[in-house]
Amino acid sequence: LVAYADYNIAYLYFLRGEFGRAIQMLRDATASAKKAEDSYQLALCNLDLSEIYLDLNLNTEAGELGRAAHQAFQDLGFGYEGAKALAFAAIAASRTGQAFEAIKLFAQAKDMFVRDQNLLWPSLIDLYEALVLFNEGRLFEAQRLCLAAYEFFRTSPMRGKALLAELLLARIALRMNDLPLAERHCQSTLAELEKLDSPLLQYQANFLMGEIARAGTKTQEAYQSYCRAREAIEHLRGNLRGEELKITFFQNKLEVYENLVDLCLRTPDRFEEAFGYIEQAKSRALMDLLSHSVHVPSVADPGQSELVRSIRNFREELNWYYNLIEREQLRPEERSQERIKQLEQQARAREADLMRALKEATVAEAHQAGMQVASMASLEEIRSAMPADTALVEYFRIQDRTIACVLTRDQLHMTPVTVHSRIQKLLQLLQLQISKFRLNPQYLTTFSEPLLLSTDAHLKNLYQELIMPIRHLLETEHLVFVPHGLLHYVPFHALHDGASYLVDRHSISYAPSASVYAVCQAKQSNASGDALILGVPDAQAPSIRTEVEALSRILPDARLFVGEAATEDVLRTHGRTSRMVHIATHGYFRQDNPMFSSIRLGGSHLSLYDISHLQLPAELIVLSGCATGLNVVTPGDELMGLVRGLLQAGAQSLVLSLWDVHDESTKEFMIDFYTHLQKGLSKAQAMRTTMLGLRERYRHPYHWAPFSLIGKG
Repeated sequence: LVAYADYNIAYLYFLRGEFGRAIQMLRDATASAKKAEDSYQLALCNLDLSEIYLDLNLNTEAGELGRAAHQAFQDLGFGYEGAKALAFAAIAASRTGQAFEAIKLFAQAKDMFVRDQNLLWPSLIDLYEALVLFNEGRLFEAQRLCLAAYEFFRTSPMRGKALLAELLLARIALRMNDLPLAERHCQSTLAELEKLDSPLLQYQANFLMGEIARAGTKTQEAYQSYCRAREAIEHLRGNLRGEELKITFFQNKLEVYENLVDLCLRTPDRFEEAFGYIEQAKSRALMDLLSHSVHVPSVADPGQSELVRSIRNFREELNWYYNLIEREQLRPEERSQERIKQLEQQARAREADLMRALKEATVAEAHQAGMQVASMASLEEIRSAMPADTALVEYFRIQDRTIACVLTRDQLHMTPVTVHSRIQKLLQLLQLQISKFRLNPQYLTTFSEPLLLSTDAHLKNLYQELIMPIRHLLETEHLVFVPHGLLHYVPFHALHDGASYLVDRHSISYAPSASVYAVCQAKQSNASGDALILGVPDAQAPSIRTEVEALSRILPDARLFVGEAATEDVLRTHGRTSRMVHIATHGYFRQDNPMFSSIRLGGSHLSLYDISHLQLPAELIVLSGCATGLNVVTPGDELMGLVRGLLQAGAQSLVLSLWDVHDESTKEFMIDFYTHLQKGLSKAQAMRTTMLGLRERYRHPYHWAPFSLIGKG
């Protein structure tokens, strides 16, 4: 009975979009089912967990649980549930690049649904499989399956799926270079969308119209379609599900911004418009990242306004209705059209309530309610936040090209600088050199000079690609680099022109976007207060203890917590009043879902989403340890790492590592850095002085260049 109660409560949380609570309850129900040896209940838990993990992009776990649930339902003789579990496993396989395996599993699941006399799921699987075939370039097979799915859905109550099928038919026609057919499918979809409020489908249809117009060299029509697509995507908020496929339909939601930037760059008088689109793209990436989270703050959280509670309730109710509509449509028994219509009417009413509430809410209130709102600063706001001796260098990738924007208080320049594929190769070569420091000390001592020469050669090549085309524009004392994509791996401060490193001539800081930079300059932080120092030493990093103990003697009134005492509760309690927070530990990164990236504390791991919901209004937060700053960058998301979570938590400035750091040199770096800060140097000046000083003891950039300053310099 306990297992069934936990399962039913978890199911209710799942319907409301409260994934964190649903996962916890399902895990409890799983433990109870195992204890009671209830194989049916265990299979149900695995099935629901598989679906939740698909929503969270945890595809490996989703696939494993889907297969386990399928096998259990097969043994128990439950055909429909077993087929559904197999379909989830197929979706997980398609997302992890296993196209052949996905197609095989889809075929098996479809056969099971047909035997179970289910009318709807076979067509849904046709649509899923058509998308996999399309991505594999098997266009005629994809077209055949997609057309079959479209013919079914256009006479069914699932209007959104019919429109998705027709959009896929348009994409297939475009790939086949049949522009008239592609345009007809797209126009038909847009006409239907006038009767259906779906920003996601509006975005996809208008973006595709832009692609079709561009392929036909109709530049102005393409621009107008892309603008309509951008307007639609700005209405996509939070983790509201609505009409969408569990297989990604458009891999890169930010491509519309890239295309708009590309079109604007063709005329110099539109550089400011292009810069605005670049900032929108990066703000959108943060919004998408934070909307795919598992944690939803409790309704009972202190300090919530009535408006915040209303937004959360409307959002949860809307997810509830979206899920009920989908489940009603996918029921194996006869569906009630009247019931679906009533649910859709109730969902539309909640959508209107939610939009009204969001119009009244501030960005902070919307974030507190779990709704992510893209925020960006205007060009003038960014300029007004910049000191006179500062130039901001923002990079942006458009397909294989990388452009650089150089912004000062009175000028904006944009120019192409390099190609993505070349930077990718150079970065791989640089990272190969850095990785050699994991080898034994004898090797490093014997080959110290060749290691330095090889590394400097790669840093010179990166300088030629990224800095040389804009070098004449960088005459200021301080430089702020805003990378994009793979460029987040580049240590710009260590790039070499053949005579000196960039940090020899400039103080250097970084930012995830120009808007975030402007926010950090104006952000209120704890101007007074103690320093909070947390250290979690282990066998890989034994010097962490001596590092934090030394820092506690340098920083006045420091609170020091080491090992098991360095807990999340300590960070949560003392972090909100501390001027500086120093955490010496290991970071861990999840490529499949960056929101599960974490840092290790005493007795627990703190995820990126947990971090972003802490209150850490510190003037400076430093993470010293192995790979705490490493970010895996995917095509549609910007800077997937701990930077975003810590800035969201309130930090004004961050210091993070770009690569695994040698323990002893890290200790020396941090002691020097804080000593310079105590002498009154700015954070950027302290970083530069520390690097130059450490280079006298350690010549290789591996030792003196691993840390970057992010935010206010």
